[in-house]
Amino acid sequence: MTLVICSIALTASLLTLFSGFGLGTLLLPAFAAFFPVDAAVAMTALVHFANNLFKLALLGRKADLSVTLRFGAPAVAASFLGARILLWLSDLPPLLEYSLAGHPAAVTPVKLLIAALMLSFAALEASPSLADISCDRRYLPAGGALSGFFGGLSGHQGAMRSVFLLRCGLTGEGFVATGVVVACLVDATRLIVYFRHFSSTGVGENASLLAAATACAFLGAWIGIRLLKKATIGAVRRAVALMLAVFAAALGSGLL
Repeated sequence: MTLVICSIALTASLLTLFSGFGLGTLLLPAFAAFFPVDAAVAMTALVHFANNLFKLALLGRKADLSVTLRFGAPAVAASFLGARILLWLSDLPPLLEYSLAGHPAAVTPVKLLIAALMLSFAALEASPSLADISCDRRYLPAGGALSGFFGGLSGHQGAMRSVFLLRCGLTGEGFVATGVVVACLVDATRLIVYFRHFSSTGVGENASLLAAATACAFLGAWIGIRLLKKATIGAVRRAVALMLAVFAAALGSGLL
């Protein structure tokens, strides 16, 4: 378990520096394979936040203040709502319980929602035209709200954030740095909401695993910053999309 999660943390952290997203997308299913979904989201948020703080220290001065404010303020407000909805869903009873080959399975509202979001973002990952999708600067507040909401709900904030930041005329480093600042704000907000839930989900009992995953994510970011340039990762995105789709099917059916 530790080797799997740490390997994914290192690789995803390196790749997300180029794409603007990917760490949470890959880490969430890795954690959810071993822990309850609400705990997996919280654990992913902790590693994601720590890794973004590390990148903030390295690149934060390159962020565009105007874009950060216009995009980040609505993102923070919406992430609070998304996080509250996640906790509400995690307390709802199962919709269906059954047994498959002696393996007990339960379909819960939170599993169904996270599975649906995984499938949606898997489709985005697999789309060859994703890199060409962008929105005008006037939509930054709306984009921040959408990105923040999904960030609080499931941690899937980066893909949408990238879509709205691409047309802001930022340099490569400015794009990455601005995204990191916004991600830190969203992560801090949702972690405050998740905090009361940590003891019941067992997050605190896995501090060593979280520390190891965070260290690997730091290493991936450190390597990525030294390779920061235009990179083609289309094949990687498609592979990630396939894995996410398979995992989402297992999660939505209650097998995980």
